[in-house]
Amino acid sequence: MIKTNQQILLDFWYPDATHQVAADMTVDFRISAKESQLVQSALDQNQMHYEILIHDVQEEVEKQFDVKEDNPGRHSYAKYNNWNKIVAWTEKMVRKHPKMVSRIKIGTTVEDNPLYVLKVGGKDGRRKAIFMDCGIHAREWISPAFCQWFVYQATKTYGKNKIMTKLLDRMNFYVLPVFNVDGYIWSWTQNRMWRKNRSRNQNSKCIGTDLNRNFNISWNSLPDTSDPCQEIYRGPAPESEKETKAVRDFIRSHLKSIKAYISFHSYSQMLLFPYGHTSELPPNHKALAKVAKIATDVLSTLYETHYTYGPIASTIYPTSGSSLDWAYNLGIKHSFAFELRDKGRFGFLLPESQIKPTCKETMLAVKFIAKYILKHTS
Repeated sequence: MIKTNQQILLDFWYPDATHQVAADMTVDFRISAKESQLVQSALDQNQMHYEILIHDVQEEVEKQFDVKEDNPGRHSYAKYNNWNKIVAWTEKMVRKHPKMVSRIKIGTTVEDNPLYVLKVGGKDGRRKAIFMDCGIHAREWISPAFCQWFVYQATKTYGKNKIMTKLLDRMNFYVLPVFNVDGYIWSWTQNRMWRKNRSRNQNSKCIGTDLNRNFNISWNSLPDTSDPCQEIYRGPAPESEKETKAVRDFIRSHLKSIKAYISFHSYSQMLLFPYGHTSELPPNHKALAKVAKIATDVLSTLYETHYTYGPIASTIYPTSGSSLDWAYNLGIKHSFAFELRDKGRFGFLLPESQIKPTCKETMLAVKFIAKYILKHTS
């Protein structure tokens, strides 16, 4: 830890919190300009090597929008889209593909915004299904961009691409394009670096719960998650949040058909699987590792983007109350989480020029996982 004479608030980008920092680990964090000199002095005094990746966060935020469009008001797969554009996009997808896409309102957020799942596939409810969610953490904008890309490519290539046609003929995909809607809106309008949802916390001025620490699986097992002012605050109780409850109830009500759960995050270029709350390996660890290895190999064929893979606890850091462990514990034995581009040069501020390459390579991995689920689950 950095020792100085005064307390400095670090916004951890990687890992998520101080208790996850281990010896010889590379750590990414953001500090205010006025504290920069103090932190650099402390690092120098402690003989710790460091590199400034982003000198001016605001400048990098503005540089993110590096793709120019003829019609800036319109939804685009090459750009980051705000919540209003995403809602209009869901309506458009249903309108354009009424036989293949339907929109389900699974609940509302704490600020009364709708939570929409797009069902992509056929009408037969008895088919195998995969549940996918994006944007559980508000600032990870590349994540919702991928969910939109997935729906777009699935509908566009149906009848043309052999694999996608087979998948959609035999499976359903439930896609939640933005899990944390309130936080996502806030990250567009008020604070680009916002992570949590926007719920009020009793006896605290700090806002929000980390939805990916709020699921009922080893909810109370790690330090640093009980403070409402921390980015990884777990909430006042397991599944206390409206967003968590909505996803929980939807997945439970479709549990017979859901054979895989895939959550999309950023950043780190990793493909993770259970467990996060313990270093123990799940019973089907070998099968999960095999799928993850092939999926990351397939992903790398397009742009040679290197991904690591493995259990959450040993590959990235231990977590509690995660949606991934919860889904696995519920009986969805093929549960994965992607940490999308990059490895830290841009972090959460991935430029728009990297949206399409990121989505294209990730699509290859997701299609492989879906093919595997179709063939190897009953």
